[in-house]
Amino acid sequence: MSSDQTPSPSPSPAPAPYTPAPFVDRRKWVHKQLDAVRLLSETLFQHITVDTLVVKALETALEVLKAEAGSVLLADPATKQLVFHHSIGASPVPYGTAIPWDKGIAGSVFQSGKPAIINEVKKDTRHYSGIDTSTGFETRNMVTLPLKRWEGEAIGVLNVLNKREGGIFDDDVATLTVISAITAAAIEQARLFEEAKLAEVARLLGDIGHDIKNMLMPVVMGAGIMQSELDDLLNPSKPGTEAETRERFTMVIGMMRNSSKRIQERVKEIADCVKGASSLPTFAPCKIANVVRSLEDILGLPAQEKNIALRNEGLESLPDVMADEQRLYNAFYNLINNAIPEVPEGGSITLRGQADPMTKSVIISVSDTGRGMPPEVRESLFTAHAISRKLGGTGLGTKIVKDVVDAHGGTITVESKEGVGTTFHIRLPIQPLSASAQKRPPS
Repeated sequence: MSSDQTPSPSPSPAPAPYTPAPFVDRRKWVHKQLDAVRLLSETLFQHITVDTLVVKALETALEVLKAEAGSVLLADPATKQLVFHHSIGASPVPYGTAIPWDKGIAGSVFQSGKPAIINEVKKDTRHYSGIDTSTGFETRNMVTLPLKRWEGEAIGVLNVLNKREGGIFDDDVATLTVISAITAAAIEQARLFEEAKLAEVARLLGDIGHDIKNMLMPVVMGAGIMQSELDDLLNPSKPGTEAETRERFTMVIGMMRNSSKRIQERVKEIADCVKGASSLPTFAPCKIANVVRSLEDILGLPAQEKNIALRNEGLESLPDVMADEQRLYNAFYNLINNAIPEVPEGGSITLRGQADPMTKSVIISVSDTGRGMPPEVRESLFTAHAISRKLGGTGLGTKIVKDVVDAHGGTITVESKEGVGTTFHIRLPIQPLSASAQKRPPS
């Protein structure tokens, strides 16, 4: 089988003019086109892979033209080659076989974007017999069409070789044009889908990395504090008491154990997601004050290191909410942890709680006395394109918070003024609809 490359720079002959099929065959030709469209349309509505669809398109092309072989070559921009991705019929070309994308009949069609009809291949100086030699196939005639994106850019070519009956007419090209258009659309759709999947994977990895980095921070800080305490304990020039050291160690060890537990739970969630076993939020009665208290145990040290006060007001009086405690922990963790670097020494971060009986919800505000946000940063929050001003920051923290709030059927808004500070307002329903659905018995 051939996909063709010029062995010499001799001028190419003028393409053979299209020869219309006899008028008496016009009805057959119309039926042939309709059959091709019907066969491919039926295939499109089946849940199959793009490879299966392309093979079906080639089989349809061979069937309607009564040809011996066919192939689809796709362009590889990195190597500037046309690569065989699909080949069927007599002596198929092995997958991955490649030719330069500016050589041969296939290269000429790819570069020009125009179909080529070759009724006698051996008389065309562009013909490259190397593929025939490697496969043991003899190409007598061929029609090659470009595969094009929606905007017209070629992504490869489709070859149909050795029509058994009669010559190749322009009506044959018209039928193959329908097939090549559907084939190119399927390939392009698959490419876009893969790009979308890769983008989603990158986003999820960013979310996961952000979470794990945040959760590791207290562990790393705790290890540093323990090392400093040990150095002081073993240094006779620095007086101290064993009781103070023991108390400090106990506090740090508790913090590290708590952080390790949270990391293990998060890693399990990630593993379940990878295995396709990701679960919906698990709703149970939850006290917001308890969630914040556990956060203060973890983030109290980094705040203390910067002389920042962590405060809470009105949380103890809030009613219990139906919530996924682990996810709420992650949301408030991100908000507080992101605020600490923004607050100058002597500043504060305050969590306030307020019940709203009219809407059967609670409102939790996280306020800091930090440097605030410029409009472009504030407006990008809660989006996949969030901007971070922190060195090495991803801007994903508030997007993660938004995902948690959405999972609880809540809302989140932000107020921020440069030089004054930032306040996030989170409204959570006491009884989310999704929680009600979980409790409802099956009908």
